[in-house]
Amino acid sequence: MSDTRARIRRHVRGTPGVHFNRISRELDIATGQTQYHLRRLVRDGELAVERIGGRAHYFDPDTDAWDRRTLAFLRRETAREIVVRLHASGPTRPAALADGLDLAKSTVSWHVSTLADHGIVEKSPDRPMTVSLARPDRTAALLDEVSPSLPDRLVDRFVRTVDSLLDAEG
Repeated sequence: MSDTRARIRRHVRGTPGVHFNRISRELDIATGQTQYHLRRLVRDGELAVERIGGRAHYFDPDTDAWDRRTLAFLRRETAREIVVRLHASGPTRPAALADGLDLAKSTVSWHVSTLADHGIVEKSPDRPMTVSLARPDRTAALLDEVSPSLPDRLVDRFVRTVDSLLDAEG
């Protein structure tokens, strides 16, 4: 195995759920070279890939599918904030999440729906609806593994700013 491929594999195993751009940036490897080596690692079964929301996230191949999805979302600031709040507070109404996180209700609604679609949170059938973690103990363990990078946080904040501007106009 090439030295570059070994570096990428070590990096992914040390930061499960890391996305493509972060690998390239943190290891200072050209985009095309990163793509080539990641494809080889996935093809050879040395890494697994999970594509969520337009980003490819990479994992050790032994990582459980639910853990992969959850780790990918925990690498995104807004989704992580929602999950952390649910972990700390238990079942919560989406409006309370929006108020507590100082986010637009539409932003929280979109994230909650996306997290629910991937089995990370559950929506109650009652009205008013509450949201809770689907697997609270496992989610807590995964939260300990993930600390989003500064560039990831900046991208998430930019998206939140655009969402707020769109909500103000609409």
